[in-house]
Amino acid sequence: MPFHYWRSDRLTLRALQSSDIVLFQALDDEVNRKVDMIHFPQSPEKQIQWLEAEQRNRMGDAFRWVAETSDGELLGTINTFLCNKRYGTFKYGIALLPEHRSKGYASEMIRTVLRFYFHEMNYHKATPHVYSFNTASIRLHEKLGFVQEGRLRDMIYTNGEYHDELHFGMTASEFGQLYGKPEL
Repeated sequence: MPFHYWRSDRLTLRALQSSDIVLFQALDDEVNRKVDMIHFPQSPEKQIQWLEAEQRNRMGDAFRWVAETSDGELLGTINTFLCNKRYGTFKYGIALLPEHRSKGYASEMIRTVLRFYFHEMNYHKATPHVYSFNTASIRLHEKLGFVQEGRLRDMIYTNGEYHDELHFGMTASEFGQLYGKPEL
């Protein structure tokens, strides 16, 4: 079977489309709180403006993918940001719809993006951060092989409390040792 970067037996990562507004509307406050994004309610028009700006305003190597099952069911989104070619570092964020959590989709999405940035874009290190109350994401990153490299205390205020921001890292060579390279 031929290798496809953006497609596996279970999911596809694809570019954002206007119709994906339903995905972002469906991401509940629990998901949004875990990425520090509780917002005032927005009109559908404002949400569409945000989505269109997200499609238009790519910054360098930063990108947003939508993940869907092989049957076309929306799963969630993953995006890269703060992509620094000079230092070879980048961050990413991920959000899954509640019904698709704990099924391995997040791991697969992250590995796909890491493989591309490390093996094709020549980035050296992924540096995601996770809030200390998001235990599922902490476990996910540890399971993927990330190293916790730091803790910034009391960095986020949500739900009436301050929480720490945990910084994780994985280098391209560490990724290669864990996951290898795709067959050409």
